[in-house]
This record gives sequence, structure tokens and C-alpha cells, in this order.
Amino acid sequence: MSDRDLSATALLILPRRRHQRRSTLKEWLNTAAIALVALIFAFPFIWMFLTALKPENEVFTATPQIFGSEIRWANFVEAWTVVPFGRFILNGLIVAIAGAALSVVVAVLSAYAFSRLRFRFRDKLFLLFVLTLVLPQEVLVVPLFIMINSWGWNDTYGALIIPFAFTAFGTFLMRQFFLTIPIEYEEAALIDGASRLRTLWSVLLPQLVAPLSVLAVFSFIGYWNSYLWPLIIINTQDMATVPLGLGMFTGQFGTQWSLLMAASTLAVIPSLILVLLLQRQLIKGVTLGGLGGR
Repeated sequence: MSDRDLSATALLILPRRRHQRRSTLKEWLNTAAIALVALIFAFPFIWMFLTALKPENEVFTATPQIFGSEIRWANFVEAWTVVPFGRFILNGLIVAIAGAALSVVVAVLSAYAFSRLRFRFRDKLFLLFVLTLVLPQEVLVVPLFIMINSWGWNDTYGALIIPFAFTAFGTFLMRQFFLTIPIEYEEAALIDGASRLRTLWSVLLPQLVAPLSVLAVFSFIGYWNSYLWPLIIINTQDMATVPLGLGMFTGQFGTQWSLLMAASTLAVIPSLILVLLLQRQLIKGVTLGGLGGR
């Protein structure tokens, strides 16, 4: 190979190597930025967990310390036993699971009606339904309390589950996904003799696993973290949920911060497990039509 050919080859290789170096540097910078953002968001949870392991008298010091003088795993045991926290966890799981399931069923049926069925004033009724999203929970609790109290449902699971299962958020979310499915699938099933419910169950819902997972997780977390409504409708310790149980670590003589952080760490675990189990479906659902900007 002549010197001219070597020079030409070098001129081709050098820009390619520079481009590869720039791409590698860009990937490293993107990774570092993502890691920094993730650390910022995770820092409160990390600090909560580390605080749960500190002795009570070392939670607040003149100079904040990441670690205490000893690691006290016993704080978790004490947080579990000083109040019936296991009962609170059980109540929270019953309410959150049942509430999420009912919310999904209600959202699917109402979204199917608003997206597929033809009836008078359908779009106007849907707009009116969606406008209920602007009403804050504080406005709704008084009429809801009067209704639940008239039914004699105080201190019951039904009072915790039913009122907020019929919300417009799930209906709006699922309707957007229903609209992305070609209607020809449904028409073919109806021509073959399937009923509308059979078509919904066998044809449409299998295509909506990801958005159903998103709605289920959102509903579960909403019920799990609900504080205001349980505070109003629940009067006994046996029916208290996790947020009410966390409030019991604060009394007239102060707050037991290490135990509160230990109990808060335990309270995060169910939601964390659910998100990890459905992580792939959640990512897929968020990037699809309903939340993807279509």
C-alpha cells in the first residue's frame, strides 16, 4: 500500500474514532446525569431507612450524622409491636387490593361505554364526568360522610373502598386506550356471535394489560396512602389503615422519630414490591397512547 493510500485510510479512520469517543463520552454523561437524578429522588428514602436504624437520642444532633453510634434493627420490631402495626398493614392491603380491583372494573366498563357504545349525549356526559376531576377531595368528604353515616357504614371496609372507586381518572385513562384499538376487532367478534361482554373480555382486554397495570398500581397506591378520608370515617383502632397508624407514633409527649421512620419504611414495602413486579408493564403502559401524548 502506498503512502497516499495510507494517508487516505488515516483520514477516514480518525473522524470515525473521534465520533466514537464523543458517543462514549455522551453516554457516560447521560448515565451520570440519570444516576444523579435517581440519587436525588432516592435520598429521602435512604435517609428514612438510615434514621430508622439510629438510637432515638441520635436522630437529631447538632451535626447531622448519616449513621448512628449503633445499628438498631430492634426499632423495626418495636415499631411493629408498640402499636398493632400488623393489623394496620392488613387493613391497608385489604382496602388497597379491593379498591384497586373495583376501580379497574368500574373504569373498564365505563370507558368501554363512553368509547364504543352509541347513546344520546354521550360526549357531553363524558365531559361532565371528566370535569369532576377538578373537585378536590376536601370538597367531597362532607357529602360522602353524610351518605356513609346514613347507611351505617362507619368503621367498615366498604366505607373505605367504595366512595373513591368511582372516579373519572380511571375512566378517562382507559377510554384513551380503547380509542387506540381498531374497531374492526370488535366488529369481527360481534359478527361471529360474541356478546359485548365476551368481546370486551376476550378481544379488547388482552390488548390492554399494560394500561390496566398502570391503573391498578395508581389505584393501589392511592388507597394505600389515603389519609384524610380514613381519618374522618374510621373511629376505632381495629379498622385503622397504615397512614393512621403512622400518626400514632406522635403523641402529646413528642414524636418517636426512629420508630416512625421504621414504620414508614415498612409501609413503603408493599408499594415497592408491586411496582417492581409490574415494572415492565408500567413502562409499556406509560409510553403507550393514554399517557404517551397521542
